[in-house]
Amino acid sequence: MNKRGLGRGLDALLGSASSATESLTEIPVDQIDANPRQPRKAFDPTSLDELARSLKSAGMIQPVVVRRMPEGRWQLIAGERRWRAARQAGLERIPALVREATDAESLELALVENLLREDLNPMEEAEAYQQILTEFGWTQEELAQRVGRDRSTIANCLRLLRLPRPIQEDLRAGRLTMGHARALLSLTDRAEQLKLRDEILAHSWSVRATEEGVEKRRARPSPARRRSVELAALEEAMQRTLMTRVKIRGSEHRGRIEITYATADELERLVATFGVRV
Repeated sequence: MNKRGLGRGLDALLGSASSATESLTEIPVDQIDANPRQPRKAFDPTSLDELARSLKSAGMIQPVVVRRMPEGRWQLIAGERRWRAARQAGLERIPALVREATDAESLELALVENLLREDLNPMEEAEAYQQILTEFGWTQEELAQRVGRDRSTIANCLRLLRLPRPIQEDLRAGRLTMGHARALLSLTDRAEQLKLRDEILAHSWSVRATEEGVEKRRARPSPARRRSVELAALEEAMQRTLMTRVKIRGSEHRGRIEITYATADELERLVATFGVRV
């Protein structure tokens, strides 16, 4: 990921600390709440342990970003991982940049911070984009400009939300990559996507091997096409026997047969052929 491609970045989004709407202070850790709109849902315990040990010995150098909430509380905008580690380290107070921010600005800042640090898994990123689009009515183009992405990148990421739930969970857990997901999305049948996913995990396929698996599946004739060949032969045989146009619609298991006649005499002939008495 190109970190320098992320639009304005945190510095531009936050502005300078001397702004009238911002101030740097120290806040009790237990008065800070997590942001329910935080795009990042998973925090690696080992990484948190390491950061907590570092904070315990050296303190927190980079402040978290918060906004004021009712009843004397504060809500995180950026820096939840540092806040979690500070609690784990037993710190009582941490430096915080206090900023006035709307819900939209808070979500945007949290999203950009995580993108800059490459902290989001593909599903968290897709869900964050969808959340912004849904809650705040932005277009994909507006969102792309705000977070410094191409619109096509946003659109491709959002396509992950169409994948079956097991594949989404694999993306969260890191068992599958964005490359695997792009290949799976080129299959339109969900059952085929899940079958190929099982093979990827069973054989530890690379993205290239996955793409080859997709191409093989595309080259296979579908069951419907195999049945249509058999039904076409039956249609021809019936047309020869009945000496008129016959069309079979459906499959061997269910469908209908259409028999064409052009005159009253031809209808009488077909009735006689079938042995129907009126």
